[in-house]
Amino acid sequence: MPALLPRAAHPLFNQRSTRALEHAALALHPQPSLMQRAGTACAQVAQAMAPHARRIWVLCGPGNNGGDGLVAAAALAARGRAVTVTWLGTREHCSADTLLALQQAQHQSIHWSNRPPALDGHDLIIDALLGLGLRPGAADERIAALLQHSYASAAHCLAVDLPSGLDADTGHWQAGYAPQAPMHNRSRHTVSLLALPPGLFTADGRDAAGQVWFDDLGVSDLPVPTPAPTAWLHHPAPTAPRRHASHKGSFGDVLVIGGQGLHAGAAMQGAAILAATAALHQGAGRVFLHLLDNGQLAHLPQTPEIMLRSQVAALAQLGSSTVVCGCGGGSSVAALLPKVLEHSARLVLDADALNAVATDAVLRQRLKNRQANGLPTILTPHPLEAARLLATNTQEVQADRLTAAQSLADTLGCTVLLKGSGSIMASPNQPPRINPTGNARLATGGTGDVLAGMIAALWASQGQDSHTTASDAAYLHGQLADAWPAHRPLTASALAQMQY
Repeated sequence: MPALLPRAAHPLFNQRSTRALEHAALALHPQPSLMQRAGTACAQVAQAMAPHARRIWVLCGPGNNGGDGLVAAAALAARGRAVTVTWLGTREHCSADTLLALQQAQHQSIHWSNRPPALDGHDLIIDALLGLGLRPGAADERIAALLQHSYASAAHCLAVDLPSGLDADTGHWQAGYAPQAPMHNRSRHTVSLLALPPGLFTADGRDAAGQVWFDDLGVSDLPVPTPAPTAWLHHPAPTAPRRHASHKGSFGDVLVIGGQGLHAGAAMQGAAILAATAALHQGAGRVFLHLLDNGQLAHLPQTPEIMLRSQVAALAQLGSSTVVCGCGGGSSVAALLPKVLEHSARLVLDADALNAVATDAVLRQRLKNRQANGLPTILTPHPLEAARLLATNTQEVQADRLTAAQSLADTLGCTVLLKGSGSIMASPNQPPRINPTGNARLATGGTGDVLAGMIAALWASQGQDSHTTASDAAYLHGQLADAWPAHRPLTASALAQMQY
């Protein structure tokens, strides 16, 4: 039985690596064939995800993905389901395995139709149109029309390998295949076969794929070489409990620098306060806050544990602290960045600090120098900030999030946490990681500041490398949102204090 993906780390493989694995396995002529195994796995997931579905429409493309669908259709029909198949292939041009699958399906009581059924005519749709067979270029009009019809249905939907039209490597919809309106399916599932592609977990992938199942089709038991992973689906390793004989100095100092004062009728001190509050509640030993422009708060009523620092005092402790710089910094943060970049022992750069680096070649070089000086840095850009740092646009960043994050990490010598659906963590000379947690309730002001504070607290208190720290913090940040009660509004201030 295919496994519903648990909360565990998984290697991810791009399309080229998956094809190489497939060709190596096919050369061994396993029995049953890979197609028979794939179709059987698909039928098993269909029954597990929609056990009461009686009317099933299976969309089968002309390639081997369609062959997988034909095997599944035959298996479901043999179990008494009312199955309708739309097959776009021909006997003359299909593979030998697909031809065998077609013959098996034709021995079952299956309704064959070239036209889609009525929107209310089925309980479950199986999308076996393209899978990994997506080719560059213009969309196939017939396939695109069938997909749009399937998106409009209220039936459950199961994609084989990956949702048709989704790029396996980037999670980006190819033009012509993206939903033209919100999907109406009651639930969406994907059974990924042989290997897990990164595109299921970032960009458009999370919405398109829904719940992901996985079956390696027994290839892990065959004597075939496994390529190096393209990326990893992250899951934190268990952390050791804190020693009883500890004190606040055991868990590090976090210093937050940000919060521009009143400029042009607006102030942004709240962003820095959110970051400091998150660091406090995530377990940093001590948390200090320097508000820019001579911020004059006497204390923070909700979090009196946070200690306010003047500019002189803040700069004096850069070398002994994990520093968060930029949250709500506005234009005022640029003046402090040279010293922050030169002296901070561990540095998290967010928001306006990133914008300042993007527009100042001297600051950019100072940031690069940190790697040579053995000073680790974590950048936390959203796509627009990443685009500014890469001198490109948001569309280019989102079109290939893994490449964009890795390019930024390699260029600046930093760990990069590219925020968004399926946040990417990239560092020089390491495979990137994709975060599987989080949801759209995080799309509200201030949650990114909370993430920056959480990163700093984990870094200060646990002392792990920057790649692991950024990955663990992103996971915990998203996990909080996933566990948030449906009846409670998720605000950044509540998230920072973990107040469900």
